Amino acid sequence: MTDPGRPSASGSTAAAASPTDGSSGSRRTVLQGDRAKAYRPLPEPDRRHAFDEATAAYERGDFFEAHELLEPAWMGTDDLAERALHQGLIKLAAGFVHGVRGNPLGIATNLAGARDHLARAVGTEAEAWSGLDLGRLVSEIDDRLARLAADPSDGAIQAPALPWRTR
Repeated sequence: MTDPGRPSASGSTAAAASPTDGSSGSRRTVLQGDRAKAYRPLPEPDRRHAFDEATAAYERGDFFEAHELLEPAWMGTDDLAERALHQGLIKLAAGFVHGVRGNPLGIATNLAGARDHLARAVGTEAEAWSGLDLGRLVSEIDDRLARLAADPSDGAIQAPALPWRTR
């Protein structure tokens, strides 16, 4: 993973942006796609801790907690592949927050977003760092999206288990 303010292997850089709330401080952003996203540098050990706690929450079915725990990790790196990993897992967890509520449209919307983000992290240093098999997770998401396409009212879709390469 990269140090704050230094270009990453994936070409992203953190840039200072003017605050929008009238304060005198600066806010740092990372360009993700065509949008400036918040960047609040967080050291790698803290991102690792957040990731580990979030995946443990996901595995015990606490999807809301998993989502919340990953937010600082996502905003804490300027590495685009690592951001894609965290944001994909955030959206995966958010999808199953909707699943608990029986909202199949919310599941489908978030799974589609999760799929796109996680696919961008396949084969990267971020995937190796995570210990997850992201290609397999993307395939599991595709299976659930196909099921929802066949029956858009199916709110009983179960969350995929996280496919660990190493643990």
